Amino acid sequence: MKDYEDAIAFLGQWGRFQQTVFFLLCASVVPNGFGVFFTVFLTDTPSHHCLVPEVNLSQAWRDAIIPIELVDRRQELSSCSRYRLDVVRNLSAQGLVPGRDVNLTDLEREGCVDGWSYSRDIYQSTIVSEFDLVCSDQWKQPFTTTLLLLGVLFGSFVSGQLSDRFGRKPVLFATMAVQTLFTIVQIFSPSWTVFSILFFMSGLGQISNYISGFVLGAEILTGNVRDMFSTMGISLGFAVGYMLLPLFAYFLRDWKSLLLGLSLPCFAYIPLWWFIPESPRWLLSQGRVEEAEAIIRKAAKINKVEAPQVIFEDYSTHVNENNTHPKSNHNFLHLLSTRNIRNTTIILCLLWLTLSTGYFGLSLNTSQLHANPYISCFFSAAVEVPAYTSCWLAQRYLPRRVSVISLLLLEAVSLYSIQLVPQSLSYLSFALEMLGKFAVSASSTLMYAYTAELYPTVLRNTATGTCCTVSRVGSCITPFLLKLCFYFKYLPNIILGTLAAVSAFAAFFLPESFGRPLPQTIQQMRKIKRHRRSHSPNNTMFVYCCDHGNALSSSLLLPRGLTFGPCSSPKSEITPASDDSAAVIGIYRPIFDRP
Repeated sequence: MKDYEDAIAFLGQWGRFQQTVFFLLCASVVPNGFGVFFTVFLTDTPSHHCLVPEVNLSQAWRDAIIPIELVDRRQELSSCSRYRLDVVRNLSAQGLVPGRDVNLTDLEREGCVDGWSYSRDIYQSTIVSEFDLVCSDQWKQPFTTTLLLLGVLFGSFVSGQLSDRFGRKPVLFATMAVQTLFTIVQIFSPSWTVFSILFFMSGLGQISNYISGFVLGAEILTGNVRDMFSTMGISLGFAVGYMLLPLFAYFLRDWKSLLLGLSLPCFAYIPLWWFIPESPRWLLSQGRVEEAEAIIRKAAKINKVEAPQVIFEDYSTHVNENNTHPKSNHNFLHLLSTRNIRNTTIILCLLWLTLSTGYFGLSLNTSQLHANPYISCFFSAAVEVPAYTSCWLAQRYLPRRVSVISLLLLEAVSLYSIQLVPQSLSYLSFALEMLGKFAVSASSTLMYAYTAELYPTVLRNTATGTCCTVSRVGSCITPFLLKLCFYFKYLPNIILGTLAAVSAFAAFFLPESFGRPLPQTIQQMRKIKRHRRSHSPNNTMFVYCCDHGNALSSSLLLPRGLTFGPCSSPKSEITPASDDSAAVIGIYRPIFDRP
C-alpha cells in the first residue's frame, strides 16, 4: 500500500486547490485573533470615584467630598470612598469652607453607597462600568477573563475528541458558530452572572476553531507548504485578527457595540463551507475511501492534472486489517512510564506553562503599558508578525534547544530590565516589554514542533495535548497574576522573567531533535542529558553478536544501567538504559572495553 503523500503526489504541492485551502484556512482563524484579546478593552477599568448625588452642596464641598490618596507617588481621587454625605451636607449648610474651617483628615469616610462615576475619556462603557466590578467586587474583573480562558481550556479538550469522531470540517464550523452566537447573545446580559456564563460558553469555540483549522490544513497540505502553513501561515492569520482588534475598539468604544462589531463579520465565513473540504486523511482513517478519492479527484480537476484510476490502492483492506488487529492504545499514564519520558514531560510542561503565562500576561496587560491602550494593543499584535517569521526561519535552520533557550533568556532579560528604567523613559519600558512579547510569541510557536519531534508516534498527540492543557492552566491564572502590580508595580514582570529564566535552565536538559528522524517507538525516544556517575570505569562496551541472535551456552551479565539491542548486525553497542533497570542478561560474547 502506498503512503498517503505518495498516493497524492500527482497533485503537486502548490496548485490552485492547495492555494485555496491555505488562504481560506488562514482567513478562518482571523476572528480568533480578536476573540480572546478583546477582553483587553472589554474588561478594562476606567478611572472612577464615588458618585455624588444631586443634593444641596456648595461647589467647594462638592469638589472636596472625594478624598485625595497617594497612588504610585501620584495624588489621585479615591476610587472606593468619600466623606460621609450627611456630615458634608451639614458643614456645607453652615457655610464652612473645606481645608480652611474644617480639617478634612478628621472627617469620617463611607463607601460608594450611591454607586460610581466613571471617566469616559477612553471608553464609553466597559463591563466594569456596566456591572460596577470595582472596589469590593474588583475580583470579578480578572475572574471574568479567567472564565473565558477556562472555556478555551475545556473547548480545546472536547473539540479534539469531537473532530476525531465527527470530522475536522464540521467541528471547524461548529466552533466558529459557537464563538459567534454566544458573543452576540452576551450583549443582552442583564447581570454579571449571566454575562460570565455566556462568556464561558463563548470561550468553548475561541481557540477550538484555531486548532481545528490547524489540524485540517496540516492534513490536507503536504511538504514544505504544510510546514509553512503550520509555522507561519495560520499564525499570521491570527496576528492579522489581533491587529484589527484595536481598530474595531477605537471606533466602537461601547462594549456592546464592540461585541456586535466583532461578531457580525464572522457570518461572512458561512460560504466557506462549500470551498473548504474535509480532510482526506481523516476520511481514510474512517474507512470512507470513496469520499476521500472524490475530494482528491476534485482537487486534481482544480489543479488541471490527471488523476490515476485508483488513488488509494488497497486502502480499504488496510483499514480492515487495522480494525481486526487494533494497535495498543496509549494514554496519559504512558507519559510517566519511564524516567526518560517522565523527565521530558515534566520539563516540557514547565516550558509550556511558562510560555502561556508569559504570552497572555504580556498580551492582556497592554492597556496598562501606554496612555493610549489602542496603540499599545496594536504594537503588541504587530510584534507577532516578525516573531512568527523568525520562528519559521529558526525552525528551518537552527537547533530547537538552542532556539528555545535563547528566546526564553531574551524574555527574562527584557522583563527584568523594565524595573531599571526611569519613569521618565516610559517608551523604553514599552519597547522592552514588546521585546519580551516577541521572544515569548516566537518560542510558543516553536514549542509545537519541538514537542512533536521529541515524542514517538504512539505518544505524540497525547503528549502535545497534555502540554497544551497545562499551558491553558497557566493562561487561566494570568489575570490574577497581573493584579499583583497593586502590591508592587513590577512584581508581575519579575515573576514572568523568573519563570522564563528557570525554564531556560530546564530546557538545557532536553535532547536535541533538529535534523533527526522522528522517533516511531517509545524505545527510540531520545534520552535526556544528565550527569550520572557510571557504575564502572567503563560505561560502554563493544560486543559481537554471536550467530546472529541464536542462543549460546555462555552468557554475559551486564552492569546495572546497561542493556542491549537486537542482534541484527555483526556488531552491536550496549547503551545506557532509559531508566535504572535491573541487570540484564544477554547472549553476547565480550570483545573489549572501550576506555
